Amino acid sequence: MDALQSLALAGGLAWASGFRLYAAVLLVGLLGRFEVITLPSGLQLLQNDWVLWVAGILAVGEFLADKVPAFDSVWDALNTFVRIPAGALLAWGVFHEATPAVQLAAGLLGGAISSGTHLTKAGTRAIINTSPEPFTNWGASFGEDLTLLGGLYLIWNYPWLFLGLLALFLLLAAWLLPKLWRALRRVWHRLRGPAGGAATA
Repeated sequence: MDALQSLALAGGLAWASGFRLYAAVLLVGLLGRFEVITLPSGLQLLQNDWVLWVAGILAVGEFLADKVPAFDSVWDALNTFVRIPAGALLAWGVFHEATPAVQLAAGLLGGAISSGTHLTKAGTRAIINTSPEPFTNWGASFGEDLTLLGGLYLIWNYPWLFLGLLALFLLLAAWLLPKLWRALRRVWHRLRGPAGGAATA
């Protein structure tokens, strides 16, 4: 695996961990298991039976949970403690045979990328959940499922294109996150209503 492919794989797995961790692990593990792709040594444990079964069960659970408005935000909150460390660990695994400095840098960047993806996803879905109808939520969820498949395809076939799109996504996330935070604060204050404001005063 050349340097460009390794960068795309590390960045891609960190990116995917932020919104579809279990499905990404399952798909990459199965592709490696059936020799469609060759995984670096640090990720070959993804092909293990136990990893595949656990990832498969959790992927089904996440697929269903993500389609339930409001509960998907609870799911996102709980998975904050899983997605971000997993993104760092998967990025580190790509460079398992590199020097310790490169491994550490990969882990730090992986954690940063998965953090950006997770926070953008969770914040966007929390805003969408303020709508009473479920169709926008379902559309966003299925869109994320398709985005994962498209991203994995680009990682292996057009790594340079994926890295360019990843850079654009990170710039968009950096611009969007402060706006999402302000919007969520406004929603929170509106939900608390006059009683909450009086109590605060």
